[in-house]
Amino acid sequence: MRIAAESRPSPETTWTFAEFRMGSLARHITVTLDRGIFYSLLALFIVLAAPYGAVEAWWEAIFECAVFGLGALWMIEGLLRGSWRIGNVRIFAPLLALAVFAWWQSWGWQGTGTIVGIESRWWSAISADPHETQRFAVKLLALLLTAMLLQSHLTTRRRFMALINVLILIGVASAIFGVVRQTAQHSEGFLLASLRPGEGYGQFINRNHFAFLMEMTFGLALGLVVGGAARRERLLLYIAAMIPLWTGLVLSNSRGGIGSLLSQMLFVALMFGFVRCYSTMEESEGWSARLARVGRSAAARLALVCCLALAMAVGIIWMGGDPLANRMETLADDLRLNGQIERSNESRLEIWRATWQLIKAHPVTGSGFGAYGVAIPEHHNSSGEMVPREAHNDYLELLANGGIVGGLIGFWFLVALIRRVREEFRSRDVFRRAVCFGAMVGIFGVATHSLVDFGLHIPFNAIAFLALVVIATMDWNVVRQEERHP
Repeated sequence: MRIAAESRPSPETTWTFAEFRMGSLARHITVTLDRGIFYSLLALFIVLAAPYGAVEAWWEAIFECAVFGLGALWMIEGLLRGSWRIGNVRIFAPLLALAVFAWWQSWGWQGTGTIVGIESRWWSAISADPHETQRFAVKLLALLLTAMLLQSHLTTRRRFMALINVLILIGVASAIFGVVRQTAQHSEGFLLASLRPGEGYGQFINRNHFAFLMEMTFGLALGLVVGGAARRERLLLYIAAMIPLWTGLVLSNSRGGIGSLLSQMLFVALMFGFVRCYSTMEESEGWSARLARVGRSAAARLALVCCLALAMAVGIIWMGGDPLANRMETLADDLRLNGQIERSNESRLEIWRATWQLIKAHPVTGSGFGAYGVAIPEHHNSSGEMVPREAHNDYLELLANGGIVGGLIGFWFLVALIRRVREEFRSRDVFRRAVCFGAMVGIFGVATHSLVDFGLHIPFNAIAFLALVVIATMDWNVVRQEERHP
């Protein structure tokens, strides 16, 4: 009896064992949530890319519900772990400030007054369309949460490559679908009901929106190849992926896309030497060191720019043919004032002039994000047959919607991005520099194309753009070489 009593575990021993079991279970759940959230994001990207870039209201609702649901799981994961990996907050603080500012624009206040002896009440807000401004704030918060989820779950280089490969594969699939559709579609509806022959390209209703996706994915693949992040066994795969991306962009006959493609090649040529200049291989006397030194010289970069521009021009003319030539002939119509009797005023120059008048009418706080289509008719001098819904210039639209305050927030984001990218370009890690360079090539193409179009209004394009921002500005202190298993 005495021996049995002594062998019985004490309450303290039993509690410690239970505590150990709970800790092990919590770690297992945490690892499972970590992987589940990341790969659910990748799956969500693939799903959203298919239906017109997720422009329909119900697809936007699916995206927002899915992202906020993953955000709730992220909160549970952080509670179990005891902390949350938030990443580089400085980059996305401007976007949070922009969402708060947009929400403030939608706030209304009541007033009373007397008109001709009759007391009346009125409701006023900064935004010309408070409901759409609130919708803009919600969309921006969903996009911001997506970027933060990516930042917090890109914890290994394998996941980095998974994200990069998914983005490139989506671009390649869209390009191949666009080429097949261009050659095989003869009636309305080609897997998607709203696709019409001769309109749009790929799965997008607008050919320019398709070009935005091609610019981002082509730039990402090009940067990986030029920056040296691609392993030898995968180098040919990335080069092969660039062929349909380039072909789809040229065949889409997007004038803004063609110009952005040329600007990307110019950016690559000018930045090539700077991306290679901090490599540890430069300390040696191998061919990589000599190539890096040559790449930094002004003469070499100028020669490279000229050769790339010539090669791209010849390839574009050969691939685009007569349809592209006809599209280029209409460029002058978009960049001149319309003097026709019907006063449709649908050229870009007319829209930009009306947008400038809108900016001057609301210089400080703007007319409200998402409210451009409601606010612009007052300043668009036309017959009313065509009322623009977008400014066809995202920089002008930012000022029109947000005024000086919105412009300053946009400048804040630009400065934060450039400062962080400069730090990455100085890194001696070839992989870090190369992925940052590839992301910046894609971002530069979007920044150029946004001078004449509004491709970032498409939800999936905005998601892909923020994914590039995450790749370019990632905090590598939390990144491991390999995945840890529970």
